[in-house]
Amino acid sequence: MWPIINLGKEGLYQPNKSKMLSRQEIKAIESWISQIGTFQFLNTADQQMVTAKKTLKFKYKMIGHGFNRVVYDLNNGYILKIALSEVGLISNANEAYIYNNCNEEVKKYICPVKEHGTGWIIMKKVDTNVPLAIKEYTKLINLGLKFLRYGIIPIDLRLDNVGYNENDEMVVIDYGLFTMDLKSLVLQWLV
Repeated sequence: MWPIINLGKEGLYQPNKSKMLSRQEIKAIESWISQIGTFQFLNTADQQMVTAKKTLKFKYKMIGHGFNRVVYDLNNGYILKIALSEVGLISNANEAYIYNNCNEEVKKYICPVKEHGTGWIIMKKVDTNVPLAIKEYTKLINLGLKFLRYGIIPIDLRLDNVGYNENDEMVVIDYGLFTMDLKSLVLQWLV
């Protein structure tokens, strides 16, 4: 089984306990996560998503999916990302880790994490209507440079993975593949 990652500074995070999800929903996620390895040979992400949807049986509207995760709207200003693969498991744990351990200057440019557990993460819902314009690409490049300045390598930073917060600032909604340069992080805390 996968290790439980519990890295929240504020003590808000109890693995597989949630204030926003019911015990039945957590059990459905746990059931799905325990089966992930058996579905790794499905031909497409769509097949994997359909299988996950049938297993989870959630009442929430699915608002998106990729190769590694499926996203549900919790209808309360938050979204739920559930892993579809091993990479999805790592991405959810990575987003929780980065959000709870990054510099405050960078934190305002990533989607806030509310709760997380093994294979799932709840994040603030952000407007994902990002126009394809040169101005937006310039913002994206500047955002990438900010992450690098604070020891975060923004792997897979692209317009599909950003949105706008309530202050009309660009924020990253999918940073599961980002990595933190631990050497830079240690130096930040020592200065």
